[in-house]
Amino acid sequence: MSELSTEAPAQAVKPTIFFDGVSSRRRQVMLTLGDALEIVEEGGTPVRWAYADIRRADSPSGVLRLACTSAPSLARLEIRDAALAADVIARCMRLDEHQTSRRGVAKIVGWSVAAATSIVCVVLFGVPLVADRLAPLVPKPVERRIGDAAEVQMKTIFGRSVCEDPAGKAAFTKLVNRLRDAAGLDDDSMTAGVLPTAVPNAFALPGGKVFVLKGLLDKAESPDELAGILAHELGHLKHHDNMRGLIYNGGTSFLIGLLFGDVTGSSAVIFASRSLVEASYSREAETAADTFAIEVMHKLGRSPKPAFELMFRVTGKEGGSALTTILASHPLTEDRLARMTREDRPVSGPPLLTDKEWQALKSVCGSGKI
Repeated sequence: MSELSTEAPAQAVKPTIFFDGVSSRRRQVMLTLGDALEIVEEGGTPVRWAYADIRRADSPSGVLRLACTSAPSLARLEIRDAALAADVIARCMRLDEHQTSRRGVAKIVGWSVAAATSIVCVVLFGVPLVADRLAPLVPKPVERRIGDAAEVQMKTIFGRSVCEDPAGKAAFTKLVNRLRDAAGLDDDSMTAGVLPTAVPNAFALPGGKVFVLKGLLDKAESPDELAGILAHELGHLKHHDNMRGLIYNGGTSFLIGLLFGDVTGSSAVIFASRSLVEASYSREAETAADTFAIEVMHKLGRSPKPAFELMFRVTGKEGGSALTTILASHPLTEDRLARMTREDRPVSGPPLLTDKEWQALKSVCGSGKI
């Protein structure tokens, strides 16, 4: 082996194979271990690799496969003789410098855990914080565009168009306007309608769009019952809960849409429809919306209790599947019922609708089956 002379060719029992990285030809070579590793093919020009440039490459068991940082990237030297391999390794002080050490692995694992923790923290704390801060700042025109996109989805799910009976529409508009005025909402462009579906629900969309589903209207026994539910929904609108939910559920994609104005693109529509149909507000948001509804009904000289009697009547009979009852988005707890009972007041204001208007509203979608 190289012990004979530092410049003598190193003898190997097993063949040493060289690939020059330029062609795919397999070359059987001899090695000379001098001030550099010299790779010699019979009849060919020697190739010199500085020991400091030699690095270990992945190889099967029993083979030392080497690469060189100063050679073509695909160049490889394969040494199968164990003694020769040991002699070469002894001269290559930076052989494994590119390999990840245990300390390096620990660093990678540590940074990976830190990155995962950061992502979790952003999801749990960062996005909600951004949603809380950003929701009240969304410009009205942007809210209306989002509301328009969501309305398309709502009508696709619950009915292509609102119920069109003129007298019923007029009565519903009157009810919503009275609630809006009492609530101090300054959105003069607020629109309202009844959608022809048996699902008992009501919701308010960004941009001042208020909808009641016929299933809820059918179960309401008085304007006060329906008004309290609508006042609750207006509370969510007033407090920007709808917009906050859209930003939170939409996350980064929705925020980018807001920044670049793509709020009616496919991603915004998907988030809008999912978030508003499956709206699930926090306990704090529900309590605030309840407070808002109580204050509005008191300003009108009406009691908030009938609305929660309607909720109890609907959810008590139908059990609350995810998209069929108001229980899905407004969990009816004993605390809420007790609060409504405490907030009950004798009626001191005029009726919200006349009997004739109420009957017209009840018939806004006609008498046919849905």
